[in-house]
Amino acid sequence: MTGREITGKTKVCALIGDPVEHTMSPAMHQAAYEKLGLDYIYIPFQVKPEQLAAAVAGLRALNVRGFNVTIPHKVSVIPHLDGLDPLAERIGAVNTVVNNGGELRGFNTDGAGFLQALLEKGVEPRGRNVVILGAGGASRAITYILAERGANLTVLNRLQELEWAEALAEMVQDSLGREVRALELTADALAEVLPAADILVNATSVGMSPNSEDSLVPTPLLRPDMVVFDVVYNPMVTRLLREAGEAGARTLSGVDMLAWQGALAFEKWTEQAAPLDLMRRVAVKALEGHED
Repeated sequence: MTGREITGKTKVCALIGDPVEHTMSPAMHQAAYEKLGLDYIYIPFQVKPEQLAAAVAGLRALNVRGFNVTIPHKVSVIPHLDGLDPLAERIGAVNTVVNNGGELRGFNTDGAGFLQALLEKGVEPRGRNVVILGAGGASRAITYILAERGANLTVLNRLQELEWAEALAEMVQDSLGREVRALELTADALAEVLPAADILVNATSVGMSPNSEDSLVPTPLLRPDMVVFDVVYNPMVTRLLREAGEAGARTLSGVDMLAWQGALAFEKWTEQAAPLDLMRRVAVKALEGHED
């Protein structure tokens, strides 16, 4: 919690999602506000799907400066906003909302945050074969940004929501003219596509605490010459990342994407350069404390 006095001038930013108990965003953003001496506070709110419309209307009425959107609202929040940034509109998912005088505009910092985390670690996706698990809000952003970068993409999703993956592939084809394969997420499909994959991305919530021993990927399909990026950040080392590391693969944690997307959201709300390294350190420390 902030050490600064909260007054009638304090600007409020928020997070809406379900669940939000394990979020590291409040600690990360609050540290950044204090570092820059900004009179802001960041509050997480658990919002059930049936409460989404009322929650967005309430945030608007309370004149919050902005809010992050997480699972399961990244797509369903869109009809409740006044407009979208062109990138968010193409992606079809929002994770950041800015409130300008009662007008709510949606942005997507997930895709750029993911790409920056990859590039920061020296991984260039252009021309590489990338397999993405999941077709929800995070996957939409990641798939679009990687297609735009020039990666060769395959998206796998469970049968009940296979049409999400197919719609995602169609969106990328229509927007960028790049073909994306959409397949049902099965053991056979994984065995078919992973041997040729340079980069594997888990863009689902599988492996998230408290179900940290869950994984979608059979261990024998993980290879030393593969990069494995799990967008789950709690725990920092999921079962997938642990087994990928044991197989000799290069691994990236969701905490890197968390820090980058958070920094980009911070800059939209405050119009100040975000202290990225501080935000990452605070997120890691909070996660380590949570795991202890």
